[in-house]
Amino acid sequence: MAGSPYASSLGRLKADGPSFLTKGSFAPFLSAGSVDEFAKQLALTPYAFELEQARAAYSGIPLIEATINRTLVRRNRHAFHATPFAGRLVIAAYLRRWDIENISAILASKAQSRAMTLSDTELVSSREIPAGLIAGILSLDDLRNLVSQPSVDAVVTDLVRFGYGGPLLPLLEEFRRTHDIFPLLHALRIQYYATVLEASRFFQGDEWTVRQLVRSEVDVGNALVLLKGKDVGLSWAEVRSRWIDGGSLPSSEAADLYAARSVPELVDRLSSRYPTLAEGNASYSETHSLAGYDVLLQRARASTELQRLFSYPMSLGGIFAYLMLAELERSDLRRVAFGILYGIPAERLGRMIASPRLS
Repeated sequence: MAGSPYASSLGRLKADGPSFLTKGSFAPFLSAGSVDEFAKQLALTPYAFELEQARAAYSGIPLIEATINRTLVRRNRHAFHATPFAGRLVIAAYLRRWDIENISAILASKAQSRAMTLSDTELVSSREIPAGLIAGILSLDDLRNLVSQPSVDAVVTDLVRFGYGGPLLPLLEEFRRTHDIFPLLHALRIQYYATVLEASRFFQGDEWTVRQLVRSEVDVGNALVLLKGKDVGLSWAEVRSRWIDGGSLPSSEAADLYAARSVPELVDRLSSRYPTLAEGNASYSETHSLAGYDVLLQRARASTELQRLFSYPMSLGGIFAYLMLAELERSDLRRVAFGILYGIPAERLGRMIASPRLS
């Protein structure tokens, strides 16, 4: 596509390619015997600069989290500034996912009456600069003000002026009665996906790949809701209240799937969408944990979506492929670091990697 405005974007993002981990450079993390050893291995990778900068304030797991979060913020900023002007609305809407994650963390802390700060370990931020700031919604002062609020009610009221509080206000009375924060966090996610899907409506012709990416994320989240509900014996009505519309699996079809008598039977019914999901049955039988299914769903989605996005490099697809790889690397590093902290064997950790580049 000669003359494509995305040619420059692709070149700028490709130049950052060497900063991503390869399967070979990731392998030592799996065999690290401790969190400190994990940090030493991280110092041998392109994460070294952020790691050394974070050492002044952190150690142990907080050091790793700060390093990983700072790298994610840098990559998000790089992708946003590399995007041609016409595509920035879509990228900005997508990057608000970090606003949602940070707001959710603040709401959860208020619900638990737990103090928190703007640190790089409690929020997805870099040197107290929140990741969502790239999209121009919440400034540092705004986040600081939210953290300082005395209660969930006060946080929600303050969020109204940023467009995040509207869906939450009607839920406050129920929260006061039940002290269940989940409906508020769920409402934020519903609003987020609706916003991104609206922002990615066709106007240039290449946004369909973004819509598919977002819909697949909704589908994976809904599949996990089905599995979690079946695991703990929730009714369909309770599962439906946790559903997010906008994916390719309608709730009407999901109701039939949910009639399965057990988690393995539900997995079998989901196999037409996720053929590899049954690989998690052995782990579930042994540990009664859904973590194996979670990783398999994430890996299947990543393989499909990255292949699609890389097929359209001279478009928003190339930029979203970069963003997706950054998110996968962050989640895989965090998963392994915490797995080591909790003494999970290296062999099991290897099965918990979602990124097709690293697994």
